[in-house]
Amino acid sequence: MTWVKICGTTSVEDARVAVEAGADAIGFVFAESPRRVTAEQVRKIAAQIPASVEKIGVFVNESADHIRAIVREAGLTGVQLQGDESEGLMAEVNAMGATNGQKLKVYRAMHLPHNCSRELNHGIRWSDGDARPDAILLDTAHGQLRGGTGKQFDWNSAVPLVEVMRAQIPVIIAGGLNPENVSEAIRLFQPYGVDVVSGVEASPGKKDPKKVREFIRAARRASVMV
Repeated sequence: MTWVKICGTTSVEDARVAVEAGADAIGFVFAESPRRVTAEQVRKIAAQIPASVEKIGVFVNESADHIRAIVREAGLTGVQLQGDESEGLMAEVNAMGATNGQKLKVYRAMHLPHNCSRELNHGIRWSDGDARPDAILLDTAHGQLRGGTGKQFDWNSAVPLVEVMRAQIPVIIAGGLNPENVSEAIRLFQPYGVDVVSGVEASPGKKDPKKVREFIRAARRASVMV
């Protein structure tokens, strides 16, 4: 079954809608964004989320000490690195423990250009070293924005790239997903997971409950058909 993350969550109400609809993970943005939250806000939200649901903080080019402090204060079980973080920082984050006593899940964003053939020719490889993330999240490159743009990368040109990556590491598809196209993304890429922000919002930082339910329903339906 495809893993589903509802990201950019800012309230207990929105988190509850996502959890009740069947989300596997809730994402919280700690970077510059209209969806930015504080550790205190997330701690209160996380307290209302079942232990089985991942609580993932999204960071952009922060220090390991800052990430560690937020993980502990907010009660996170995972971290999504959305910037240009080094392998050294990746290794430090990988060594952190989550607040539930388990290993902290680490998701690494990779921003794709419009056409992905150049990246494919680079021969991407992921080692089994200390800097290896639990999964790679493929998002859309768009100026200085690091996510939540509502824009897709070129899915057709990315299919060969994802096939190469999927053989080495779990892949999560993000960028421009919504209830209408998530089924197609799952059919094309057969990913480990999908991640949505703006595609299920009524406005930046405020979820549309109907869209959240429709998105998760469509993802679940597509999962059993691939």
